[in-house]
Amino acid sequence: MVETGIAYWASVTSANTTFEPVYCVELVVSDERANYWSEKGHKVKDFHIKNASGEPEYIGKALSIKRKAYDNKGNARPAPRLFDASKEPLNELVGNGSKVNVQFNPWEVENKFGKFKGMDFQAMQVMELERPNSKTEDGSELNPYGDGEEF
Repeated sequence: MVETGIAYWASVTSANTTFEPVYCVELVVSDERANYWSEKGHKVKDFHIKNASGEPEYIGKALSIKRKAYDNKGNARPAPRLFDASKEPLNELVGNGSKVNVQFNPWEVENKFGKFKGMDFQAMQVMELERPNSKTEDGSELNPYGDGEEF
């Protein structure tokens, strides 16, 4: 399956290790696609991000697409593949607001704890890349040694 949308908090080539290691993306999709997945029993959430004044701002409906970095036996799982618009391999950080296509496999499992559904993150194609926010270019604030600055 492939969904098109706007990526937020994407961890594609390296896992997000805030909690358990996971490759993930919050994909903001159209209301029509959000309703489709909601009707199929998948979790769709109202997605907010802090604006310039620090207040939460509604962005849209989002799907959480994830792949655990390790299986139940502790074996490493491969990272999702990352491509540019021409389907060439890409080695970039995908910033918030990037327009992307995300490939995933919907899954469902039922056990003694209940019935669960999710989306296994397989690949991302970046159609319009937004670089992660950086106020200055790396190294731009440094001066060559001997330019009159004391250490």
